[in-house]
Amino acid sequence: MNFDLSDEQRAIRDTFARFCDERIAPQAAALDEAHAFPRALFRELAELGFFGMRYPESVGGTGLALTEFCLALTEVARGSMSLAGAVAMQSLMGTKFLQLLGNPDIVERLFKPALRGDKIGAICMTEPNAGSDLESIATTATKVDGGYVINGQKTWITSAPLADFFTVFARAGDEKKLTIFLVEKESRGLVVGREIHKMGVWALPTSEVAFNDCFVPDSHRLSKEEGDGEGHLRKTLAEIRIITGAMALGVARAALDEAVRYAGERQQFGKPINRFQAIQLKLAEMATGLEAATALVHRAAWLCDAKRPHHKEAAMAKLFATETAASICDQAARVLASYGYAMEYPVQRYLRDVRFTLIGGGTSEILKLVIAKELSA
Repeated sequence: MNFDLSDEQRAIRDTFARFCDERIAPQAAALDEAHAFPRALFRELAELGFFGMRYPESVGGTGLALTEFCLALTEVARGSMSLAGAVAMQSLMGTKFLQLLGNPDIVERLFKPALRGDKIGAICMTEPNAGSDLESIATTATKVDGGYVINGQKTWITSAPLADFFTVFARAGDEKKLTIFLVEKESRGLVVGREIHKMGVWALPTSEVAFNDCFVPDSHRLSKEEGDGEGHLRKTLAEIRIITGAMALGVARAALDEAVRYAGERQQFGKPINRFQAIQLKLAEMATGLEAATALVHRAAWLCDAKRPHHKEAAMAKLFATETAASICDQAARVLASYGYAMEYPVQRYLRDVRFTLIGGGTSEILKLVIAKELSA
């Protein structure tokens, strides 16, 4: 076994680590407090080729593997979870089905500009009564002359107020099976509703979206056949879980670094608090958990890149990485004590933002059921 990164992987990691240290981290707190979408940083990441990392060169990407993408995304999340969530959406869920299933016009007019950061994409799957339970998705797409009419309500839509296009999952055909559609923001009947105010990722807007007799032409049915949406979604779900784990690694690293820094500077009883065993034990446990989570995420990404079975490993990586990151952020706040509760220190932001990773891609409870099912198969 060789756990070393290749020269290319190290170069990618180091490039985005520098970008985090020089561009993201200095602005993260201000963006968060202002609830301001980091549009300038979003565009700068586009210029660095971030959005095209997972796509082939033939459509404007760089054709890199999931492992390289995770290395880059972890560094972005180390600086700002809001920005990491936005660029993860843009790089995968918001654009993948356009590249995979879209016609040449869609690819040229929407997908390629999205890789350049000129357009923003979002995905509409979650509904008020449908999260992990895909069978409860109730949005419908009724066939009419020249296209479909979509009706339904979606919620928790990341980047919705900013999006130029939406990938929408709705039930179509006689059997009412999940089908994938593209809806552009100018479409009549598309309504971006109220913004959902969250405890974390304040710089990343999240809203409800409604479809009221929203017409989309036949060319905007991305599914090759009515009802193939669930199959495409399940193939993508493992990748979503792995990159969510990668984001968790970033915020966990930021929290651990802050705890180590503070423990070396804070003096009590005549010496730095990192000289006390109670603090040393916390730091050791945090660092060990982060190393284990990193190994799980990177192995799951490697299995995916190698086109080997990885659904169980993706669920394990997401489960362990996000729960461990939540624990590390909590322990970091304890190391800082009262300052971990102060808005002037970044730990409170890490503690709020890490909750974001516990939800996307499946809750911990759902992931445990997925893992158990895989073990019993």
